[in-house]
Amino acid sequence: MKLGQLLPSVETGPVSGPADVEIQSVTYDSRKATSGGLFFALHGEKLDGGKFVDDAIGRGAIAVASAAARPERLPKSVAWIELLPGSERRSLAQVAANWYGHPAGALKLVGVTGTNGKTTTTFLVDSIVRSAGHEAGLIGTTGYRTPKGSKPAGNTTPESLDLQEMFAEVRDAGGTHVVLEASSHALAMERLWGCHFAVAIFTNLTRDHLDYHKTFEDYFAAKRLLFDGTGAGAPDVAVINADDTYSAQLSGLARRTLTYGLHTAADLTPKSLKLSFQGLRFTADTPAGSVNVQSPLVGRINVYNILAAIGAGIGLGISSSKIAEGIANLDLVPGRFQTIDEGQPFLVVVDYAHTDDALRNLIATARELGPESRIITVFGAGGERDRMKRPLMGEAAGSLSDFVLLTSDNPRGEDPLRIINDVVVGLQRVNAKYRIEPEREQALAAAIEEARPGDIVLLAGKGHETYQVLASGTIEFDDREKAREILRRKGYSKVATG
Repeated sequence: MKLGQLLPSVETGPVSGPADVEIQSVTYDSRKATSGGLFFALHGEKLDGGKFVDDAIGRGAIAVASAAARPERLPKSVAWIELLPGSERRSLAQVAANWYGHPAGALKLVGVTGTNGKTTTTFLVDSIVRSAGHEAGLIGTTGYRTPKGSKPAGNTTPESLDLQEMFAEVRDAGGTHVVLEASSHALAMERLWGCHFAVAIFTNLTRDHLDYHKTFEDYFAAKRLLFDGTGAGAPDVAVINADDTYSAQLSGLARRTLTYGLHTAADLTPKSLKLSFQGLRFTADTPAGSVNVQSPLVGRINVYNILAAIGAGIGLGISSSKIAEGIANLDLVPGRFQTIDEGQPFLVVVDYAHTDDALRNLIATARELGPESRIITVFGAGGERDRMKRPLMGEAAGSLSDFVLLTSDNPRGEDPLRIINDVVVGLQRVNAKYRIEPEREQALAAAIEEARPGDIVLLAGKGHETYQVLASGTIEFDDREKAREILRRKGYSKVATG
């Protein structure tokens, strides 16, 4: 493809050097630059892509896009596209769409944003779409799936170039839908620029990612971008949690709005709700008629996620029977209230809860399902992230649990004991009964050792993750597998079902 064919709609300043070169590849990672490639020298949070221009050219790149002026040292044989300040990410998204032939235009996109519930909601919508007979892609925190296969997720929402490639894989295989988590980072960094959404879902908004967004209002503003249209027009349908105070600011932005809730008047509401460790049963009242819900997912929080998914199904024109079928077909979501069963006389649950609100929801779910049970919660806080939420997490876990094992999550380059001390402030505010065990595996073992018949042990924070990020590097660590190993060492031997 000629360079000029990649640049329509891209906001550029001067384009110097050979303007009619044939581009063979596009990348934003100099290590992936190849002969005939176009390299985007992006300015990131930690790295400046401008420092890798020589590396990209050395690997064969013949064109560079950057917000910087053309360096004098640059070979005359290399084209230089000077991007307008602040337009780098948007320009990459536009070039990526041009490179792959605008695959999003051939698909119905469903985007889910919010602090909590995104992953479960995307899994539910994906199951509904596939139950209706459609080929679909699924993109989010737990991984990326297209007809070409599945792979681990680097980011909740991948960079625009990778995203457009996945869209193309779905389109080229005859697929019609993609369901994805739209993270606040991705929205703020314009990875979704130019993508029109058939359905946009808002789950809720609680404190998270303020290390990046700085203020709660900026965090919400990033979420709102999905409903403002990401440069491609407002979504056809918005599905909004009416119980969240921020929902009113999203109403009316899309062509059609469906609200859902448990406590506020809404378009989609549950009745005859029955909760148990075996799952959920209720009837959803909707503008398209009643949907009889039977789901293996547990807890009141999943009623919200299911209602949101029903709203998406209605927005996509899927029948009530196929919506119900899709919900029933989803057995579990990796690392979301996932039970670990080795035949022990107490419940062990792994969950991704890593904010104070998510911890409250997790523990409240356990408390509601096992009102007579003693709840033991293991959790930690992430390093090099919003420090202010740590005592709030301590308060949430300490006030609702019978006993807390405070440990490490992903400390990254930060001192684990410093992180733990920040959390302890919140635990002490509520006079919690707790124990500190910085080594996560030892904390899991201590919690299981502490458990008595009928107790509920909650292993919170890492969920589906199969690694732990330490100052010394990333190691293999999966709460689910570690819990199974510990239980087996204690003499339990039932084949795991979680």
